[in-house]
Amino acid sequence: MDDQLAVLLPVAAVWVAAAVVADGLPRLDSARALRRRTGWLSVLVLAGLALTAALLLAGLQSAGGTPVDRATPGLALAAAPALVVAVCTVRRVRRLRAGAGAFARAPETPAPHGLRAAAAHPLIGLPVQVTALTTVPAVVSAAGLDLFAGAGATGAAVTVGALGIAAIGVRHALRHNRLAEQAMPAAVTSPRAAGPLHV
Repeated sequence: MDDQLAVLLPVAAVWVAAAVVADGLPRLDSARALRRRTGWLSVLVLAGLALTAALLLAGLQSAGGTPVDRATPGLALAAAPALVVAVCTVRRVRRLRAGAGAFARAPETPAPHGLRAAAAHPLIGLPVQVTALTTVPAVVSAAGLDLFAGAGATGAAVTVGALGIAAIGVRHALRHNRLAEQAMPAAVTSPRAAGPLHV
């Protein structure tokens, strides 16, 4: 049990740290801070993907009763959101870091609303946070607590997890929309300003 927990804890810790960093990206006011945090997020996400893939592959290749073999079924739940992270999030974080780098030459350059809206995009934060959430049941089971002891408990755990993921997704979508509206140019309110110039 303890060996299995020792295998799963680093994976869960990396994903939880990545989820926290991803959640804080849209709140950053300076372009330099945004560039630095996206660098941290890239490192954490790549480390989480590498650890998850290594454990899953090692568990599939060996047929013994090692701690890795016992940890692999718990991590199977995290495989799908981790794949979304690999396909969607990594590319978006790389583009976001490049965009922040263009504004980060001066130390106090504020982060434009467009960059903050890109940082709040659901495909950056949501897959990372869902992956972090899906590692928690494996860690809890390895610690000796059985979340899925009965049919009722299983249904309740699945319902709570689905509601939690839906709430996180709605929060990301609302925050992204709010920042995207702030990034749009101000609408022309005066008809004279909108008309042609007369020389």
